[in-house]
Amino acid sequence: MSKNLKYYYDLMSQPSRALWIFLEKTKIPYERCLVNLGKAEHLTDDFKAINRFQKVPCIADNQINLAESVAILRYLCREYKVPDHWYPHDSRRRARVDEYLEWQHHNTRSACAVYFQYMWLRPRMFGSKVDPKRADQYRVQMEVCLDFIEREFLGQGAPFIVGNEISVADLVAICEIEQPKMAGYDPCNGRPNLTKWMERVREETNPFYDQAHKFVNKLAQDSIAKNKL
Repeated sequence: MSKNLKYYYDLMSQPSRALWIFLEKTKIPYERCLVNLGKAEHLTDDFKAINRFQKVPCIADNQINLAESVAILRYLCREYKVPDHWYPHDSRRRARVDEYLEWQHHNTRSACAVYFQYMWLRPRMFGSKVDPKRADQYRVQMEVCLDFIEREFLGQGAPFIVGNEISVADLVAICEIEQPKMAGYDPCNGRPNLTKWMERVREETNPFYDQAHKFVNKLAQDSIAKNKL
């Protein structure tokens, strides 16, 4: 099968990692197109011709250029032959996957990303100082979200966010929850359900999970070491 699908991504991006793991795990043929966010390659005119939003991830597949990771995941599940558990055909199970995908935009993604950006990204990019009060505010907002996931999504006895099998909801969730580790925050601390779930998702998707998070894990370890000084 020819590689008609081009995938534009940077593994520092949470949704880029989720999609990369999905593509590797499902064995959908694609061409890797790295976009270095640190070098602002997403802001070039050439990239704007591919993605008008000038963000990663995005795809170019035959006659369609498509952005937004959730839209891309849904598209791939419709257009390519992938195991049903990723995005179930059963209406009720799919509705539960969609429920998380819609909820996470202003919850998991927003809360984890804001904390990571304030504590780690902005100080390195712009030299900004961390205000302890604001840091606590962002941390509390993130912890409210993580506690909700621990209790409501993972506290009902099912091994994954939607039932007994892994879905795209798990990939989208876990890549966001990994991000604050780079700022020295351990999302698993005091959350046994979340801890076991992260282990299950990693086991289900390795070796691709570890490959996608190789650089993230290195930065997380650096932050841990720095905090111990």
